[in-house]
Parts: sequence; structure tokens; C-alpha cells
Amino acid sequence: MSYAMAAALQAAVFAHLDADPALDALVGDAIYDAAPQGSVPELYVTLGPEDVRDRSDATGPGAMHDFVVSIVTDAAGFQLAKDAAAVVSDALVDAPLTLSRGRLVGLRFLKARAQRLSNGGQRKIDLRFRARVEDD
Repeated sequence: MSYAMAAALQAAVFAHLDADPALDALVGDAIYDAAPQGSVPELYVTLGPEDVRDRSDATGPGAMHDFVVSIVTDAAGFQLAKDAAAVVSDALVDAPLTLSRGRLVGLRFLKARAQRLSNGGQRKIDLRFRARVEDD
């Protein structure tokens, strides 16, 4: 197994979302590697947890990364969060990401979970994606 491409994949996902004009129109620069502390924007995106499994084969090392991108909002209802989730999904599915190490074989949407957070005022949508990467 190789976890060596994890940072490269995360950086590429972040850069791709940060450069997406449709997402910029909704959240501006409110895309984070970790949930912001203190005062937060009404709507923001965070990169979340990941699970990684070995997908090495005879051609070399590889891995399957299941990772989460979360959309969080203080807005009433889920509409704003769902609009942003749709943009994130459209931006990432089959995205031609360039990694600083290795290469992306494929990127697809797995599932989503929409929920009210325990404070009752925020809504959150977790989008789970699967990326297959190989080391060069």
C-alpha cells in the first residue's frame, strides 16, 4: 500500500474546488482544510476525513481514497447547502486533477448525508467521494 499520494490528492481537490467559478459564486473563499474557529461564514465548505485502502497491483503502488467534503450553513432549511453540494459534486466527479505526486485514475461520487447539527441552527451535508490513485 502507498499512502504517499494522500497529501497530493488533498491539495489537488482543494485547489480544484478553490478555482471553481460556480462554487466561488456561492461560498467565495470559504473553503477550508479544517472547520473554521470563531466567527464563521453563513455557508462554507470543508475537506473532511478520509479512509484509504491498498490498491497496489503488478504495475506498482496505488490506493483507494474515500474522502468527505462537507458543506455547512447557518441558513434556514437545506436549500442553500444542497445548491452548494450540487456544485461541489459537479466539480469533482471525473475531475482532471493533477497531483504533485502520482496520478489520479478516477474520481467518483459515492453517497451523501444531510443532517441538522446538534446545535439545531446549522445544516451540514457530507459528500463522500472515491478516488483511485497510482504512484508513477
